[in-house]
Amino acid sequence: PGEMYSQVPFDKLDGIDATWQRSFGDTTVTGQLAYGRSEGRLSGGVLKAEGKDVLALNVVAEHGPFTGRFGRVDAKVSVKHSVGLTTLLGGLRNAGAALRQPQLTAMADQLDPTEKDASFTSFGLAMDWNNIVAQSEFAKRKTDTYVNDTTSWYLMGGYRFGKVLPYVIHGKVSIDGHPANVVPAGVPALAALRAGAASLPYIGIGQGEQSTTSLGVRWDFHSSAALKVQFDRVKPGVGSGLLLNAKPGFNRDVTVGAVAVDF
Repeated sequence: PGEMYSQVPFDKLDGIDATWQRSFGDTTVTGQLAYGRSEGRLSGGVLKAEGKDVLALNVVAEHGPFTGRFGRVDAKVSVKHSVGLTTLLGGLRNAGAALRQPQLTAMADQLDPTEKDASFTSFGLAMDWNNIVAQSEFAKRKTDTYVNDTTSWYLMGGYRFGKVLPYVIHGKVSIDGHPANVVPAGVPALAALRAGAASLPYIGIGQGEQSTTSLGVRWDFHSSAALKVQFDRVKPGVGSGLLLNAKPGFNRDVTVGAVAVDF
């Protein structure tokens, strides 16, 4: 679900990793530790996100039909190529110095996305027992920059009829906290700065919040191929949720259909 996996823009790591595995009776534990750097894209590819000193830990325990997983990633994250953000930060710092408004300078330092601490912590459980398939994950994203802290989760359940597996998924992402817009209201000289801060994609309660309910079916029609059909009902929170390039003010439920063949 996008509510879980869109929370981090990085999908690769350039560096080193080590994997360790050991069995304890009927339980197998696999651990992976990785270190390096990463790059990703935000806002439909307009912005570039860079992660330095990325340290990732992943631990998986398997016992019969049950699988549990814990993951943690820490990094120094920077967001680049945002002309509007660069202009806003410069304006806040200049106004803070000229008008002796230290809160404006402090806000600029908080919003500045240059090598700020960020983390992503997740837990997951899965079960494939007889004909019952179930899976769930819970995660938290935290950053020291203008990107919101979030909590995301999903639940999935399905029942297998021979080679056909119908299933249902429900996922949700919520905002835990966001930077406050401390630019004073009602001051004409600061009106543009206040509006600029309010226009940042992650400032404003609810920006980036949404939930999705999905209905789908998987058919293993061949020994090495499966057909999947899925329909999603996406419900944005305040604003346009996780939708990209939405028109200003768009806030309607969206239905998405997809067909895929895995082989």
